[in-house]
Amino acid sequence: MSRPQDTGEPTGAVLRQPPPPVRDAGSEEGGKGGAGRVRRFWSARRVPAGLLALLTLLIAGVFLYDIAAVRAGRPAMAWRRELARQLAERPLDDVWVLVGAGVAAALGLWLLLLALTPGLRSLLPMRRVRPDVRAALHRDAAAVVLRDRAMEVAGVQSVRVRMKRARADVRAVSHFRPLDEVRADLGAVLDDAVRGLGLARTPALSVRVRRPGRKG
Repeated sequence: MSRPQDTGEPTGAVLRQPPPPVRDAGSEEGGKGGAGRVRRFWSARRVPAGLLALLTLLIAGVFLYDIAAVRAGRPAMAWRRELARQLAERPLDDVWVLVGAGVAAALGLWLLLLALTPGLRSLLPMRRVRPDVRAALHRDAAAVVLRDRAMEVAGVQSVRVRMKRARADVRAVSHFRPLDEVRADLGAVLDDAVRGLGLARTPALSVRVRRPGRKG
């Protein structure tokens, strides 16, 4: 009876190669892991766009109706005749003319600001592991994660976290242990927690620790 040859591999073992690491879509170009190339989410601005479209439609409809009425031989509306007279007779330095121009300029600047800014400041973009998937983390959720991790540090009584786009402000109250030790432990734990959030732009940490205030 022939014996099977010994190949040096364990009998019955299944060899599994680990999957290749997924490379960040922007890591090959940026040099900083592609974090700086992840863009913020843009708001759809549905409410301002809808209000502006409705207002434009109403004004255009009223003017179109009045012009069609004039072409049909009817007199123009009184408000349009009065508006034309006021625009022809009022000087440019009149108070109401300046007020109207200021309101129109402010409205135009507001619309430009809405068009040029992304909005959705409460969403923090996350690193893009796959080029076809975008994800974001809400600021409140990130603050809850950091607060829960900070509460695990010995000596911490309470924590208040304020999450911003580029910084996380952490205010802790410690009722025992030296404050320097608590601050150092908090810094180490929160550094690891911030990296674990997977944000495209790692926020800077600002940690402050104090003793609880005296009652009364």
